Amino acid sequence: MDKSLSSGTILHSSRRTLLKGAGGIAALAAMGLVQEAIGATSEHEHHHHVMEDTRARLIDSAMACIKAGDACNQHCIELFKSGDTSLAGCADSVQDMVATCTALTKLAASNSRHLKTMAQLCMNVAEDCEKECRKHADKHDECKSCANGCLECIDACKAYLA
Repeated sequence: MDKSLSSGTILHSSRRTLLKGAGGIAALAAMGLVQEAIGATSEHEHHHHVMEDTRARLIDSAMACIKAGDACNQHCIELFKSGDTSLAGCADSVQDMVATCTALTKLAASNSRHLKTMAQLCMNVAEDCEKECRKHADKHDECKSCANGCLECIDACKAYLA
């Protein structure tokens, strides 16, 4: 009887050890799956943050461009009041740039499905504005600031579209 008791105890003990070992293996396997899922999530989150960063850069550069454009436009108006219309082309291009940059900021903020199209358009309009303002950058700080703001916006659009 002692033998059967001891062999039953050994059998019970072996079963418990086996179950613990199986549980440990299952836990390790699950941890591997969890780590794999975490890795996939981290990669997705990284991609998501990169996209958020490029959209944030679009918004920031477009807002800076608008600010510089408004100052340039106001400078043009002051010159027009004195009879100087030499910056008429500049004023026209700034007007277009401010309109497209404003639309870009709104579409970027809402992550619109039309954002890529607007980023391309905004980049083209900012290129025109930069060229026009650059013509007057030597004489007018406002035009120089606007041209530089346009370059930053162009770079942000290119980065987003890449």
